[in-house]
Amino acid sequence: MINITLRQLQVFEAVARHLSYTRAAEALHLSQPATSMQIKQLEEVAGIPLFEQFGKKIYLTEAGKRFHPYCQNIIQQLNDAETMLANLNGTHGKLTICVASTAGYFMPPLLAEFCKQYPNTQISLNVTNRETLLQLLANNEMDIAIMGRSPDGHDLEAVSFMENPLVVIAPISHPLAKERNIPMSRMAQETFLVRESGSGTRTAMEQFFAEHKITLTTGTEMSTNEAIKQAVQAGMGLSILSRHTIQLELDTHRLTVLDVENFPIQRHWYVIHRKGKHLTTVAQAFKEFVLENIRAESVFPS
Repeated sequence: MINITLRQLQVFEAVARHLSYTRAAEALHLSQPATSMQIKQLEEVAGIPLFEQFGKKIYLTEAGKRFHPYCQNIIQQLNDAETMLANLNGTHGKLTICVASTAGYFMPPLLAEFCKQYPNTQISLNVTNRETLLQLLANNEMDIAIMGRSPDGHDLEAVSFMENPLVVIAPISHPLAKERNIPMSRMAQETFLVRESGSGTRTAMEQFFAEHKITLTTGTEMSTNEAIKQAVQAGMGLSILSRHTIQLELDTHRLTVLDVENFPIQRHWYVIHRKGKHLTTVAQAFKEFVLENIRAESVFPS
């Protein structure tokens, strides 16, 4: 009998899915040497190579390809068993949430309030961009996602729970800071700092200006809202961000919102999970908590 451990199966499945030891190690919160060692031990037990390497890329061998679906089924059955036990144990369970980076500004008070009501819940929170979030959803690696635009064609169930206005931000010293009803065409004369490709905010901005036939000049691309806010304060350009991300800067008079016609771009926040996913009791409780507390000022920003 081949003695394969559960950990070896988990590591193999992650490496097979990512075709990268580095990305698999990050997903499993392991070091790369530990990940490589698990695969080496699994191949020694199996007596056959499961991966092969050409240059810097790795590929599944024929044996690896045939072994992968069995591995996926075993892990899924274990996850289903864990879900069943969590349901039997009420809200004494683990909740895995992934949120778009902009939602990270209002999630902490929301989670704090939820934990007061469900103190025995263990929460794992991943804050990332839209592209990565959709990949995590596709891989069924989370219970609930919070993101800004309901995606199409991903077999997901999405419910809107709050408005997400996108506004034009500028340093308080900007010449347009005191202007009212600024024509959108005037924005073509400005340089805009943008989020990275895959960001929901950037996608919404580009689509909005394209619909109005306005070509923007884009400057530096940045991967975080904080970096963009700092750059705008420094006078590097304007930007478009969710109003939920700039309340502190508005209160301290470090940034201002420009009064541009047709703004804000009105989007919404959604609570999302895969269609047909069997939510644990605690995941269902969190979903209902989000939808029921939409107007609670102590939880959601105004």
